[in-house]
Amino acid sequence: MIRAAIAQGLTVNDAYPPIFKLYGEAQAWPAPDLLHCETIESRSRLHGWCIESHRHADLAQLLYVRRGRVRLQLEDWHGELSGPLLVVLPLLCVHAFAFDPAVEGFVITLPVPQLERLKQRCQRAGQGLFFKAERLVLANDDALWIDQLVSQLVAEYEGRRPGREVLLEALLDSLAIWLIRQHRHEQEVALPRRAEQHLGRFLALVEQHYREQWSLGRYAAALGISGVHLNSLCRQLAGASALAIVHQRLLLEARRRLTYTQASVAEVADLLGFADPAYFSRFFRRGTGQSPLSYRRLAGEELRR
Repeated sequence: MIRAAIAQGLTVNDAYPPIFKLYGEAQAWPAPDLLHCETIESRSRLHGWCIESHRHADLAQLLYVRRGRVRLQLEDWHGELSGPLLVVLPLLCVHAFAFDPAVEGFVITLPVPQLERLKQRCQRAGQGLFFKAERLVLANDDALWIDQLVSQLVAEYEGRRPGREVLLEALLDSLAIWLIRQHRHEQEVALPRRAEQHLGRFLALVEQHYREQWSLGRYAAALGISGVHLNSLCRQLAGASALAIVHQRLLLEARRRLTYTQASVAEVADLLGFADPAYFSRFFRRGTGQSPLSYRRLAGEELRR
């Protein structure tokens, strides 16, 4: 059933994956709340249980699968998982789902203002919130706690009792803290707040200028710090060098373009600021272990399965 849905719906489109507010909708944010909750069934049933590849420019989502199976696409990762499961979808993450019709769960959608509130609320620890796509398979106490928290969040969202907004924010805060605590491997470092600000500004600059192939010196100059300082804070806060962060963004865009557009390798190279397509191909192979054409072929085969 799931593979049939994938074959029907998760296909490579000629156009870049569309940007929606909520899937299938182009209108403005649908409610005054900085939060939207709905059952998985309410939207996926309308689309034959298959949500095609798409992305969101100004919102993030949490997919909570209480029980049932789902086949997922998260950027270039594809796989099938069963609930209980929590999937984190950051801004502009290309994603698609094919659900078992017996699935139970919820989709929680958060616009940028809510994301910023959560990051500020969690202070230093919130720097990595909704930074990357995650698949969190739940078990034991975590499964019970998340189910209770999400159930309470949805019930409060659907009700209109006094103090609703305050309690919704408190429940979201609890969920955000739980997400942060899943990253136990991250080093605890007492860094000044200025370092966090520098990292946030650096990430914003990368998003604006990665196609222009800015040097690390230029990024550092724009931030008013040295290249050594930039590299140090990136390693401490993001777990990667400044150059690796830039390269990861270039590779992500390259993978997206190769998967979801018909642009040639030379055109993708030019779009990403590479003067020489051969150099781009070597860069891509170093980062992914595959040539651009091999990656495109395998990605297409995976989406057509």
